[in-house]
Amino acid sequence: MLFPTFTFGVFFFFVAIGHTAVRRSMKLWKVFMVAASFCFYGWFDVRLTFLLAGSIIFNWALGLAIDSADDRPNEIVGFGLAINLVVLGFFKYFIFFTNSVSSILGGEGPALAILLPIGISFFTFQAISYLVDIHRRLLPAHKLLDVALYLSFFPQLVAGPIVRATEFFPQLQRRSIRATVASGEAAWLIGLGLFKKVVIANYLAENVVDPVFAAPNLATRTELVTGVYGYAVQIYADFSGYTDIAIGLALLLGLDFPRNFDSPYRALSITDFWRRWHMTLSRWLRDYLYIPLGGSRTSRLLTYRNLMVTMLLGGLWHGAQWTFVAWGAVHGCWLILERAAGPFPFPAALRWVVTFHVVTLAWVLFRSPSFVHAADIFTGLATAPTGIDDPNLLAWAIIIAAIGLQFQPLGAARTLFDRFVKLDPLVQGTALACWVLVVTAVSPPGVQPFIYYQF
Repeated sequence: MLFPTFTFGVFFFFVAIGHTAVRRSMKLWKVFMVAASFCFYGWFDVRLTFLLAGSIIFNWALGLAIDSADDRPNEIVGFGLAINLVVLGFFKYFIFFTNSVSSILGGEGPALAILLPIGISFFTFQAISYLVDIHRRLLPAHKLLDVALYLSFFPQLVAGPIVRATEFFPQLQRRSIRATVASGEAAWLIGLGLFKKVVIANYLAENVVDPVFAAPNLATRTELVTGVYGYAVQIYADFSGYTDIAIGLALLLGLDFPRNFDSPYRALSITDFWRRWHMTLSRWLRDYLYIPLGGSRTSRLLTYRNLMVTMLLGGLWHGAQWTFVAWGAVHGCWLILERAAGPFPFPAALRWVVTFHVVTLAWVLFRSPSFVHAADIFTGLATAPTGIDDPNLLAWAIIIAAIGLQFQPLGAARTLFDRFVKLDPLVQGTALACWVLVVTAVSPPGVQPFIYYQF
């Protein structure tokens, strides 16, 4: 069930009615939201609900065990983390690793078909944060219903943002869900997210990126350059569009989610980029992987090791392909270089150009199904015929505008936003409805799945 579809619109209409009816009783509201979330997740494949339910029950029970132990032993939380990672590894990486080992040994991998549960990486990471934060005494174990809502809440279930347990549970400690919601901010975010996904990401995917990456050997250099830059904008518009919608939906249901993007393409270093891109994942990797490895508190060489391990595993988190690992390695190497060299004494414009192109060229590895495919893209960028007679001017206008808008002064956008949120909620709703009609009119037919659904 994709957000920008009629089916989801009908689903959320009934969710909103139910939310209004039961919000005065927090317990009833939780039960209703868990049921709605399981309905949403089961729409993709009803078998997925059994895995989600198993994860909820297991992590709830482990949380109680960790919390009830006086010294909160490492063995219990270690067991919980191991089981979560084994389940994630089986569904997401079993065939990948067995095929890799078999290819090294000269054989064939097992002929298995394993269903990849949508969003398993996201709710597994949230489950890990729940167990670790109990172990760290940052929060107590919670009731089964609370844990079920935390791991299944449908706005962020399949593609984030990754909400910490310490961010989520305090919002449930009220007698009723709040009556006054930030409807203006929610409408703004939902409208912005729809435009990013349905108009920008879908257009670039269908008309620029997919054709180029499907047959890079047949593309001209101009088409390849447009496709590479286009994918950088597509993945930003697609993923940030999803999280904008998710945060907006959560606001309408009375909950606050953390921001996930902060103009990442204005970053002046790779370090700065990861403070702006998929911020909830960056913080998760920092707090639950990089710092436990020793962070930057160790020797210089061990710090470099910790950075590389974090980025390699961050790359592998995105999918069962060696190209994802290589993508993580590229970012890890640049993070190490920046840490070793210190602040670069170059003009900001030059630092931006270098950072943006490191990120953009690394996206080629992220998007390509194999190293051979990525090599075809890179080779074509250097050797393919130019083909300047047929540039896609609309695509270039979108690319330039999407990147340029990230440099706009915050004051101008904030002023427009502040004026919108002060409008009457009925006016806001009407404006959003009209905006949806505009988006529908100018968007390509059909809606492609969100890129991060596969993770």
